[in-house]
Amino acid sequence: MTDVDAVVVGSGPNGLVAAIKLAEAGARVVLFEAADQVGGGLRTEELTLPGFRHDVCSTVQAIAQASVAFRELDLERDGLRYAHPPDPLGQTLDGPPAAILRRDVDATAAGLGRDGNAWRRLVGTLAARENEVVDGLLSPFDLPPRHPVGLAAFGVRGVWPASLVNALAFREPAARALFAGIAAHAVLPLSQPATAGYALMLASLAHSVGWPVAVGGSQTLADALAERFRSLGGEIVTSSPIASLQQLPSNRAVVMDVTPKQLVDIAGDTLPPRYRRRLSRFRYGPGVFKVDWALDAPVPWSDQRLAGAGTVHVAGSASEITAGEREVARGGHPTQPYVLFVQATVADPSRAPEGKHTGWAYCHVPNGSTVDMTDAIEAQLERFAPGFRDRVLARHVMGPAALEAHNANEVGGDIGGGAADIVQFLRRPVLSLDPWSTPVPGMYLCSASTPPGGGVHGMGGYHAARSALRHLDR
Repeated sequence: MTDVDAVVVGSGPNGLVAAIKLAEAGARVVLFEAADQVGGGLRTEELTLPGFRHDVCSTVQAIAQASVAFRELDLERDGLRYAHPPDPLGQTLDGPPAAILRRDVDATAAGLGRDGNAWRRLVGTLAARENEVVDGLLSPFDLPPRHPVGLAAFGVRGVWPASLVNALAFREPAARALFAGIAAHAVLPLSQPATAGYALMLASLAHSVGWPVAVGGSQTLADALAERFRSLGGEIVTSSPIASLQQLPSNRAVVMDVTPKQLVDIAGDTLPPRYRRRLSRFRYGPGVFKVDWALDAPVPWSDQRLAGAGTVHVAGSASEITAGEREVARGGHPTQPYVLFVQATVADPSRAPEGKHTGWAYCHVPNGSTVDMTDAIEAQLERFAPGFRDRVLARHVMGPAALEAHNANEVGGDIGGGAADIVQFLRRPVLSLDPWSTPVPGMYLCSASTPPGGGVHGMGGYHAARSALRHLDR
């Protein structure tokens, strides 16, 4: 006899989804979370001033809209609501007007001039397949693969470097900068293979499901997941960091929402030496430097069309984005970094007092960087929104060390759970047909360090729970 059937360690979206799937199958499950609230990368806090609700990590949740894990759960029954900005994305430009990615493919193409037809062919055809591409990418080890035709259509385009696709597909600065800015979500040099895939997936999602935010903050998604888990009889224990397996109740399965570094620390000699060595070779990616602002008024964009974009990629051109990401990969800090800016109150005014706004931005930095990038980020914003600093009521800064202190899975400020290049996508955290299982019977890994990688989709937990349920004969 055991105290419980399964234990889950960590309550990020993957840990919560794993706990729910195990409980749905009738398992007795207890979840342990080190922080005083569930959520991991879904935490929302008043970081600046009372009444201003800031997401500490994730805000825009496009992949969550298409994820099988969340589609099956239908969390609107637990109070979750999403809000869409007028436009998913804007891209600043030096000289010409900004590029706007709209929900409608044709409206987006119309704004891209002579590159409009190329956008329709490259992105629009994938968006028309709705969830097929995402289902295949988020379940990369399913045999037979889900939606093989849609996945093949994506693969022949997405396997290439974003810089190459940009050079071959587009002719104008607007489309090239728009595509490069989306590809930079990979946190890789845009000359690397498969970086085009990141741009294609996220751009097609903007058309098919949008880039929405959770009303009230990302914490509401975590709270809805926790409520669903408790409704199934699950137990959550917060303020309980786990440093050793000996702290856990006796169980038949343990699912760890941690990265390889924490798994080695917690499991220690329980892990076979060869597996520990393989985990030690796992590579973490660049970190981020993040600033949150309480704003007295909307951002004063030079191009006022950007006022309706929930996300704005701030840089002057595709070449500037490419150069900046290359410098970060080489261990440097760009003087004009690619800045990812989110103005969530454009979609969800409830996040700030009436008439006020929130904004946050981050730029990529080398893993573990200690350089303060506040001035560089705000200089980029002033460049395309003169007078931005005059609207700042308060700011809150988090470098890589602060992010890791808030969430131990963000090692060195890496918010994606590990480098996301094509090699590590295939061996995440190690090369295996069941990468969520470990050599220790009954022990599983479900964090963003497992396939399909980073993002709020819950699929690492979904797949790990399937592996654990086979072990539990459920």
